[in-house]
Amino acid sequence: MSQPTPGLSGQSSKLVETADLASAYGNPGADVLSSMTLMTLLEGSCLAALEGHLDQGQMTVGARMEMDHMAPTPPGLTVTATAELSEVKGPKLVFSVSAHDGVEQVAKAVHVRYVVDKDRFFKGVEQKVAKRS
Repeated sequence: MSQPTPGLSGQSSKLVETADLASAYGNPGADVLSSMTLMTLLEGSCLAALEGHLDQGQMTVGARMEMDHMAPTPPGLTVTATAELSEVKGPKLVFSVSAHDGVEQVAKAVHVRYVVDKDRFFKGVEQKVAKRS
């Protein structure tokens, strides 16, 4: 498989439903797409960009997201996030991401992910679980 290189792009889309609204996450009356749901959609577009570009024993983990949530999106609209891999520094991958709801741009973000070894990552998780009281 090829390794990730700048210029890779990916998309993810979501129809905004009641469960996606800020009001469903404890913000009464804010019947618009929640920032949490939007952030998940942005991350999904980065994962889509990486499909087929990692070795079998690799995966990526999110490390940082700097997002501007610029406009509200009501239920019934579909939000599409588009990511472009802008920088690769060893295992560090930096994405430029934006989202549009069919009417206007609703977000822009920078998302940082790291390429990690799956076995090593999950071994660390298992060790952490074993340490809990």
